[in-house]
Amino acid sequence: MYLYIDPGTGSMLFTIIIGLISTLIFAFRGKFLKLKFLLSGGKGAKIDESKLPIVIFADHKRYWNMFEPVCDEFERREETCYYWTASPDDPALSKGYKFVKCEFIGEGNKAFARLNMMKARVCFSTTPGLDVYQWKRSKDCDYYVHIYHAVDEGTGYRMFGIDFYDALLTSGEIQETTLRKIEDVRGIPHKECHMVGNPYMDSLMERYQERKKNDSGEGKPFTVLLAPSWGPDSILNKYGEKILKALQDTGFKIIVRAHPQTIINEKEMYDSLVAKFPESENFIWDRSNDNFETLYQSDIMITDFSGIIFDYTYVFDRPLMYADTSMDTAPYDAAWLDEEVWRLAILPDLGLRLDESDFPRMKEVIESVSDNEKYAAGRDKYRNMSWQIIGNSASNIVDYLLEKNKELMESETEESPA
Repeated sequence: MYLYIDPGTGSMLFTIIIGLISTLIFAFRGKFLKLKFLLSGGKGAKIDESKLPIVIFADHKRYWNMFEPVCDEFERREETCYYWTASPDDPALSKGYKFVKCEFIGEGNKAFARLNMMKARVCFSTTPGLDVYQWKRSKDCDYYVHIYHAVDEGTGYRMFGIDFYDALLTSGEIQETTLRKIEDVRGIPHKECHMVGNPYMDSLMERYQERKKNDSGEGKPFTVLLAPSWGPDSILNKYGEKILKALQDTGFKIIVRAHPQTIINEKEMYDSLVAKFPESENFIWDRSNDNFETLYQSDIMITDFSGIIFDYTYVFDRPLMYADTSMDTAPYDAAWLDEEVWRLAILPDLGLRLDESDFPRMKEVIESVSDNEKYAAGRDKYRNMSWQIIGNSASNIVDYLLEKNKELMESETEESPA
C-alpha cells in the first residue's frame, strides 16, 4: 500500500516534529543550566559565549547581490559574523572570507530545522515568513532583523511575512509609513525601524556608473526588455503569445526575462512560450542569475507589478511601460490597507500604461515613451521618497548589527532557573 501526504499536511507534520524535538532539547538545556547555576553558587555568567554574535541567513543564492556588500564590510572591518545559506552553490561559499564564516545549512526543511534551533544574538535576513510557516523563532535567538530586497513600500509579501521580526531596516520613509499602517490595523506592536539604504541598489548603481564611463553606445540596436512578475495576473499569464508576437513584429531586439518563480512554478506555460518563440539574434530568453547586463542593454522596459520597476527607473533612469494588469492583493499584506498598492499607484508617473488595444501599433507606442520629460520627473520624485540613502548602505547595516549585538551582549545575564 502506498501512502500519500499532501504538501500542506507534510509541512504541518514537519512543524509538529520539529516542535517536539525543540521542546526536548530546550528541556534538557534548562536542566543543564539549573545544575550549572547550583554548582556556581547561584551566580550566573554575564555573557553567554556559546551564542553566535550575528547570523545572516539567505534562503537562496539570488540574494547574494543583497548580502555580498554587507559580508565584504564585515570582512574589511575584521568583525566576525556567520553567513548561512540554503543554496549549495551560493557564491558566498567560494569567497574565501576569514572573518565571515560561510556555511551551507541544507535546503528546504533541513535548513529550517537548523534555523529553528539556532543559538545567536542577532539574525539578519531578507526572507519573509518568520514564525508563519516552517521557519520558527528560535528560543535561543534574541533578535530578528529584516531588510526588504526592493525599495518599494513592502506590501508585496505574503500576509504576515514580517510580523514576527523585531526590527526592519529601511531604504526610505515610505517603508516605515506603510509598515505602521499595517501594524496599526492588525493591532500589533510597532517594531524597531532604522533607515540604512539598500546594498543591492547601491552595488547596481556603482556598476552602472562604472560601465557607463566606457560605453559610447554606438552600434547598439534599440532593445526592449519584457520583465514581468509571476502568478495569474502577470504579463506572460495574461497576454502570453499576443504580447510576444506584438514585440517580435516591431523589429526591435527583444529580451524576455521571466521572474525566477515563473520558471519554477509555471514551467509548463513558460516552456510552451519558449518553444513558440525560439531564441534568435533579436529575440532572447534571459535566464541569468545576474540581471545587470539585461537591464543595461535595454532602452525601455515593459513590466507589470514586478519590483524590477525600481531597479530600472531608479538606477538606470530609463522609461518603462506597464501592462494593463490587475493585482489580486488577497494573499498579500497589501490586502490590509484600504488604498491602492503604492507601487501601482505611482506607475502613471513613471511610464505609459500598455493596453491590449495598443498591441497592433506596438512600435509606435514604444517610440512615444522614450525621452519623455514627464516620466523623468516622476523617476526623480519617487526615488527621493523610497531610496533616500544612496551609497554607504553596507556600512550602515554593519554599524547597526554590531551595535545591536553589543547592546544585547551588555544586557545579557543567565536567568536563574525557576
